[in-house]
Amino acid sequence: MQDWLIYLSGEIHTDWRERIMDGAKEAGLPVRFAAPVTDHPASDDCGVVTLGEEEKPFWKDHKGAQVNAIRTRTLIEKSDIVVVRFGDKYKQWNAAFDAGYAAALGKPLIINHAPDLTHPLKEVDGAALAVAETPEQVVEVLRYVTTGVLKR
Repeated sequence: MQDWLIYLSGEIHTDWRERIMDGAKEAGLPVRFAAPVTDHPASDDCGVVTLGEEEKPFWKDHKGAQVNAIRTRTLIEKSDIVVVRFGDKYKQWNAAFDAGYAAALGKPLIINHAPDLTHPLKEVDGAALAVAETPEQVVEVLRYVTTGVLKR
């Protein structure tokens, strides 16, 4: 059986990644997971810490975004499935980019968000092959696509 690489992109303020990883492990799914750096300060500062300080916030953010993109793009390209979670508190432009990048590469895309975000995310949802409201639904989609088994 194939070992599937699942990339988990999106908001970093809730335990959704752990719920998916724990659920997949509990179900014995043939999956491995990858994700962006979820340490917010490290993600913000990676450019200036590794490549040198910047006077203007724009260039600090630009450097960090470029360095983070090396990881993100590489892992999305290697992934079999990309899961993108949109939370309700923060504007996750990086998650929207990741969803668009994965879709442009033809990667199967699962979007996860609360029902009240359906309207603002309608275009993003339109690019997905599955839209789940909970991490547990994501696990059930992964169960079916990786093993062909439905939980009844």
